[in-house]
Amino acid sequence: MTRLSTLGFAFITTMTEEKSLNFLEEIIENDLQAGKYKKIITRFPPEPNGYLHMGHAKSICLNFGLANKYGGYTNLRFDDTNPVTEETEYVESIKNDVKWLGFQWENELYASDYFSQLYEFALKLIDKGLAYVDDSTSEEIAAQKGTPTQPGKDSPFRNRTIEENKKLFLEMKEGKYRDGEKVLRAKVDMGHINMHMRDPIIYRIKHAHHHRTGDAWCIYPMYDFAHGQSDAIENITHSVCTLEFIPHRELYDWFIKNLDIYPSHQYEFARLNMTYTVMSKRKLLQLVNEKYVAGWDDPRMPTLSAVRRRGYTPESIREFCEKIGVAKRENLIDVGLLEFCVREHLNKISLRRMVVFEPVKVVITNYPEGKTEMLHGEENPEDPNAGSREIPFSREIYIEAEDFMENPPKKYFRLAPGQMVRLKSAYIIKCENVIKDANGNVKELHCTYIPESRSGSDTSGINVKGTLHWVSVQHAVAIETRLYDRLFKVEDLSQAEGDFKDYINPDSLQVLPAVYAEPAILQAKIEDRYQFLRKGYFCLDPDSTPGKLIFNRTVTLRDMWAKEAKK
Repeated sequence: MTRLSTLGFAFITTMTEEKSLNFLEEIIENDLQAGKYKKIITRFPPEPNGYLHMGHAKSICLNFGLANKYGGYTNLRFDDTNPVTEETEYVESIKNDVKWLGFQWENELYASDYFSQLYEFALKLIDKGLAYVDDSTSEEIAAQKGTPTQPGKDSPFRNRTIEENKKLFLEMKEGKYRDGEKVLRAKVDMGHINMHMRDPIIYRIKHAHHHRTGDAWCIYPMYDFAHGQSDAIENITHSVCTLEFIPHRELYDWFIKNLDIYPSHQYEFARLNMTYTVMSKRKLLQLVNEKYVAGWDDPRMPTLSAVRRRGYTPESIREFCEKIGVAKRENLIDVGLLEFCVREHLNKISLRRMVVFEPVKVVITNYPEGKTEMLHGEENPEDPNAGSREIPFSREIYIEAEDFMENPPKKYFRLAPGQMVRLKSAYIIKCENVIKDANGNVKELHCTYIPESRSGSDTSGINVKGTLHWVSVQHAVAIETRLYDRLFKVEDLSQAEGDFKDYINPDSLQVLPAVYAEPAILQAKIEDRYQFLRKGYFCLDPDSTPGKLIFNRTVTLRDMWAKEAKK
């Protein structure tokens, strides 16, 4: 598996003047030119047994994107053939995620819509002598399969008569047998080089309540039997899935050929693998169940509900999927590219706010006591139509502790004794005295301001190199911030030895219960995005209440991990 970095993509973007077609677009354009199809129809077929993650986002963007580009449409079809693991909660979550990403399906469909038709397909295979009921246990069937280098062995039940198979299959449907007592298998070739073709199971017994069909069925089709036939029923022209389904394609085609149904065809692309991330539903479920994260929408998770809560935008995710493209072989994508796309979009749309994380009080000794002055700051300098906001200024303000140094080195442009800086959207101040407590710690700074230096109408003639953000003490709003970082410490978890949970980053979440923000923060809404000046991009968390605002850090202003890697 090759690794593609943010730098590599920047180089590709710079060097490529015109975006070339990916291999799926080439196939579709050739099909259209040959008159093979009148309309391109794709589908997104999730199983409703969990929440969608970033890997699904790539598939969503690809399937919907291809249909949109070529004037077709996409069906949203839930592969709900396993009643034990599927829930309506997941169905609703999946629909919300697809809509949030900016796509709308033509038809909302379910594999369970086709249970009767799939049952008839199975009977057709039995009638053609191409399926049989097997009483073997799962262990016995596995042993019969052989190995990749040794052919399998025929089941002792393989040569049952068509009449006996039809009778037994009907009894399976009517609930006469227990779970696992019998299965229906396709009769293909136990010596086939592709082990998926060695008489695969196509129906199993499950006495379980289904989220849509209730208790109407106790036999359920396997994925390989339901998937291709559902595609055919819907006249799907291009059935796009990930590379692990390449061995399944031959069986997909075998069922369609022998059932003589619409010839849908399967195409495979590389799934999304990202650094510092796991995409396995099983592993994500472990993280949730074992309380390593707070839930499926914990902002450290790669689920779409989690990245939405963290403040990622659908536009940035679509841009990311566009940049990584569509490949025929597995790549490890640098998560830094996703963060780059997020930063690029948030910089354009985010409202600017001043928030002080580690406050040091500054008293402006020559500013009138009791006076409050309303200054104006740009909502977003990237957007000339964004307007401005009022910022209260008073005698006492907070600045960041890191923005003051008592004994600074050369070329230090922040606040220091005898040194001047500009306060963002306000005045130039000069540090006159440092007040310390009994332990020698800085308690507060006494400064003077230059009245003629107000931003926007500066007539002082003084130039300073440093600009600091600040918050008026009197008007400061205490908020909670949650600083999220990458959940894992290693780039490629597929290469890590031992339990993947051993590599969890202990610093992936830092909670600051009280930082100080300018009062405009009180107007925050869930859908808004903010840049806390010099701190990063943030969004309001749904846990917030009117008396306690909570903000999640979406991403830092710069790639801090790249900086650490260079040390």
